[in-house]
Amino acid sequence: MTDEEIFEGIDRIEIREGMERTVKSYVLRNNVLSDKAKRVLHEYMEKYGLFYSDSFLDYSAVFGNGKPVVIEIGFGMGDTTAEIALRKPECNYIGIEVFLQGFVHLLDELGKRQIENVRIIRFNAVDVLNHMIPDGSVSGFHIFFPDPWQKKRHHKRRLMNPAFLSLLSRKLMKGGYIYMVTDWEEYADEVLSLSSEETQLINPFGGFAPPVTWRPITKFEQKGMEKEHPINEIWLEKADLFDI
Repeated sequence: MTDEEIFEGIDRIEIREGMERTVKSYVLRNNVLSDKAKRVLHEYMEKYGLFYSDSFLDYSAVFGNGKPVVIEIGFGMGDTTAEIALRKPECNYIGIEVFLQGFVHLLDELGKRQIENVRIIRFNAVDVLNHMIPDGSVSGFHIFFPDPWQKKRHHKRRLMNPAFLSLLSRKLMKGGYIYMVTDWEEYADEVLSLSSEETQLINPFGGFAPPVTWRPITKFEQKGMEKEHPINEIWLEKADLFDI
């Protein structure tokens, strides 16, 4: 793949013919590839990046091993993604992010620090999950501080809704988990309520979960804690239907 093809593919989120047009949980702004971004893409995209495809991923081909796969949705700048991957090398990680600056930043970190168990893709998460991720194949999902879309009229944009929870459940293997963290209490309460209606999921804690030791505290989270924002953690697991 030439640099021009890489730059064109990364510089925009394509709306592909035949894809269902749904309400997005993000708003894209105009992005222009800087010289630094072009350098990072040139150096590291082939090794650490993925492009959207209408075919399911073969994880063993992508990572070169059969380790469990965890998917992070909306990794932001990716600092937490990189740190967790280093702390838990027994897993492989796929990060999905639409915002160009964060995508390029994490790609640069993966390359400079030679973090071998992470691959990232810049595309709409729902499309990636539907078209690239086989059912029953994911060990866990990480969703850290998703946009709460605070105004009531914007709640329809929230990532965590009944349809999305059902999609995550379908992609999880039995015993797999969904791990969400938010500092927006009303959003957390809403997700807890929605999860109780998803028949494939159980909440082993019956409410909010205790902090997970291997997740680092982000700069965003630290600022929230300084403002005394509650940090709510949700841990859900896919159950064997015969055990429910």
